[in-house]
Amino acid sequence: MCRCLIIDSIQEIIIKNLENEGIIVDYRPDITREEILKIVEVYEILVVRGKTRIDSKIIEKGKRLKIIARAGAGLDILDVDFIRSKDIKIVNSPEANRDAVGDHTVGMLLTLMNKLHVADRQVRAKIWDRENNRGYEMQGKIVGIVGYGNMGMAFATRLQGFGCQVIAFDKYKKEFGDVICREVGMDEVFDQADILSLHVPLTDETRGMVDEQYIDRFKKSFFLLNTARGEIVPMKSVVYGLKSEKLIGVALDVLECEKLAMLNRVQNRYFEYLAGSDKTLLTPHVGGWSYESYEKISKVLSEKIIANLG
Repeated sequence: MCRCLIIDSIQEIIIKNLENEGIIVDYRPDITREEILKIVEVYEILVVRGKTRIDSKIIEKGKRLKIIARAGAGLDILDVDFIRSKDIKIVNSPEANRDAVGDHTVGMLLTLMNKLHVADRQVRAKIWDRENNRGYEMQGKIVGIVGYGNMGMAFATRLQGFGCQVIAFDKYKKEFGDVICREVGMDEVFDQADILSLHVPLTDETRGMVDEQYIDRFKKSFFLLNTARGEIVPMKSVVYGLKSEKLIGVALDVLECEKLAMLNRVQNRYFEYLAGSDKTLLTPHVGGWSYESYEKISKVLSEKIIANLG
């Protein structure tokens, strides 16, 4: 009998779907790492979201594991190379939350460009300041997308109708240009973009990618959006870009350290600068976490688990 351990909170349709296939499901969203290590050896399937890193120690204990399923898109909490070396299949569900990420990214961009977050706060405080809340129009702007997978494409699709031009760079894809976007090299993004939106996974290559030198390569001052992973854009670099005025505004759904109570002294100094700036818009990693995507993630993941059991 096949057994599945779910170690994070997740929409319970996945339990119903797996049980309908005769799979025994143990739903343990509050389980600790130490508890996982004690019991993982009896399971063929492990479902994770983001609470616990699945490293070689857990994999070595899980001698019966056949599938590790990540609820969401990114695989950075998994030791992918080690998992695959053990012939364990990895499945995830980026197509399930791409619409939520696309919507959220557009919402953050429009809020930032039109200073809606600042104006709302001021009006609530009975400050009626039209001039200093003057916004920017999307018409005629060049939007550069780095990473043209599920999330990048979802964002690009939603930009149709705004009168902007969309260009995209993806190191690992070719010939993807269409009526929605124009495929370009990274140098063209640096030269032309008025807006930069990041949709790349977190890897050794992308960790810290948007540093001071990266920001300085842009020909024009620009708006920066990050709904991918926080470690791609160090807070230090964002503060540098804002102070140098190379960044007009920044929208971040993710931060390099999202456990804000655990920021070190230096990180906290940069965070306080960002939190106190009217040129920033911050949300708590909810870009892909809509009511609809919460259910779709579980549905897609259960379908992929079942398909990969054969």
